[in-house]
Amino acid sequence: MNQIQTIEIPIAGMDCAECTQTVQRAISKLNGVQKVDVFLSSEKAIVQLDPLLVKMMDIRNAVSGAGYSVPKQQGGDEPSSTVLNKYSRRLFTGLGLAFGGITLLVVAGEWLGWLDGLTKIISFQAGIWLVLIGGSPIFLNVIRATLRKQIIAHTLMSFGVLAALLVGEWTTALVVVFFMHIGNYTERLTAEGARRAVKDLTAMAPQIARVEHDGAEKETPISDVHVNDLVVVRPGEKIPVDGEVIAGHGAVDQSSVTGELMPVEAGLGFRVSAASILTQGMLKIRTEAVGSQSMFGRVIKMVEDAESHRADAQQFADKFSAFYLPIVMSIAALTFFVSRNPLATAAVLLVACSCTIALATPIAMLATIGANAKRGVLIKGGKYLEALARADVLLIDKTGTLTLGKPNVTDIISFNEMDENTLLSYAASADRYSEHPLADALRHSAHERGLQLKEAKDFESIIGTGVRANINGAVVTVGKYFSVKNNSVFEQAKILEMQGKTVLFITLDDSLAGIIAASDILRSEVPDAIQKAQKLGIKKIELLSGDNERVVASVGNSLGISYRAQLMPEDKIRIVKEYQTQGYIVAMVGDGVNDAPALAQANIGIAMGARGTDIAMEAAHIVLLREDWSLIPQIIETARRTMRVVKGNLGFTAVYNIIGLALAAFGFLSPMLAAALQSIPDLGILGNSARLIRQQK
Repeated sequence: MNQIQTIEIPIAGMDCAECTQTVQRAISKLNGVQKVDVFLSSEKAIVQLDPLLVKMMDIRNAVSGAGYSVPKQQGGDEPSSTVLNKYSRRLFTGLGLAFGGITLLVVAGEWLGWLDGLTKIISFQAGIWLVLIGGSPIFLNVIRATLRKQIIAHTLMSFGVLAALLVGEWTTALVVVFFMHIGNYTERLTAEGARRAVKDLTAMAPQIARVEHDGAEKETPISDVHVNDLVVVRPGEKIPVDGEVIAGHGAVDQSSVTGELMPVEAGLGFRVSAASILTQGMLKIRTEAVGSQSMFGRVIKMVEDAESHRADAQQFADKFSAFYLPIVMSIAALTFFVSRNPLATAAVLLVACSCTIALATPIAMLATIGANAKRGVLIKGGKYLEALARADVLLIDKTGTLTLGKPNVTDIISFNEMDENTLLSYAASADRYSEHPLADALRHSAHERGLQLKEAKDFESIIGTGVRANINGAVVTVGKYFSVKNNSVFEQAKILEMQGKTVLFITLDDSLAGIIAASDILRSEVPDAIQKAQKLGIKKIELLSGDNERVVASVGNSLGISYRAQLMPEDKIRIVKEYQTQGYIVAMVGDGVNDAPALAQANIGIAMGARGTDIAMEAAHIVLLREDWSLIPQIIETARRTMRVVKGNLGFTAVYNIIGLALAAFGFLSPMLAAALQSIPDLGILGNSARLIRQQK
């Protein structure tokens, strides 16, 4: 039985969505390849293959045959794309100035006849060789694509070059080749602009750890660090692993993971994340996860994988690009048929810019996803950004989402002459294995009173209700909805619930022993965030909770939103589906644990404060790594801003191409000017999309 392997392969030379599709098709055709995902943002392919049937050389040849390359990775060498990132702003400015200057020089030279002198110095045959030599890399890609029965953007421009040569305009053909190279460079720079935030995030991953063995410290490559290794971190150093602090004390800057700017204190038992920075003190950490398995590694993986979840707008652009090129060729043929003007025909082929259409959406999406990842907001794909931009219903979990999720015991009322400490001891002991926030409150209160918890046998969690356990031979139940026949007890519970408290009923051997009340604290930023979400056009905001009616009503009324109480997990899924069947786009905000099914069902599931929580990372479409409700309206506005940029990119590209094609078809554009003008949309898209990075810093 063959074993399928998954490998990552760097791909060089991609600068648009068309490139990724070309590489994907080339690798997919290899016998033994199961699945291929090609990512523009990280310039790599992830391939699932049978290693007995597919060798690395086969993949390298397939990529090369498609017109791209698999670079050899050399340790210590800085990738050229990283170097480009450092100077991209200066390059962008310089390119714009150089492009404008050269364009003016070429166009003026053509109009004033300055280029005519070249034809007297250089023969036509020599000129053809100059064109072929200068354009050989591009022409070879076109030939490869043609053999694969594909039409690419340079196919049109190559026909334009051929048309110029056929009418004896080798100088025009040579200038067109020059602008083809300029176009390649601007497209590459445009793609790099979108990749920048993702590349910066990847560059933050730690590479070296100081590992302690037998009392001696040794700097070790991160690939050689293992779980349970002891890692020592000193002031100013980057924490290389996820783990628990077993010695030392210090201040940790976690902004690289959560986006939180204020350092936090780390001491014995504190869990730290890779890529955080120790600003003060010294820590000794027991490794729990390293490399791609660390929280930061998973963040990078999610950001890279986000590219595979394409927005509808991007899928439309990809499909349109496939039809656009034949349309342009048809317009060129019609132009020649009507005008019999080969130069006008060449200009039509040269001015068309299909790559810009393909770039319009992913450039904006990549810019937003990368920039937000550095703020602790993980967006799993462009399709979720697009859906969030159209969301009109916001459903919210209460405990751990709207509230801090850390309730405190406020009231203990015991019956049958049982004292408060005994009642609390029974309740906390029964809940000692529960992970519910109310169980934490009981255990914390017992600890503060110095009470020792008893062993809980036959522990049973009753979903949505409470727990049951055997404590010292007595069956103890702790829950929220056990039937109460005593009217005086019911009145006491009602008064507590009207105060916004959650009431737990404790029974011993089916006899009511007492009630314990606890209250949670509403996050301070929630009221303002709710108002901002409403101003952004969210039509309906509803609170969904498993808590009792009075507690939920207290929170809902204080925020001015509707609410539903006493809900089981399946009830939340049902409510999400109800809104969806009515045509609403539903965003659901939860803590990612109890709400995982509803988060997955919603059009956009947003997990609040899900750092390190596997179920939240899997179920939600957007993950907030820190518990800050102000991020909710921010990401809604970010999604809408991104879609405005996408629409602006697509609109600008469409109008620009329509005008360019019309001017070229009617003979108002020379081939030289057409070739020069086809590069401008790339710069426009880069400049427009760059606003997303600047505005989200």
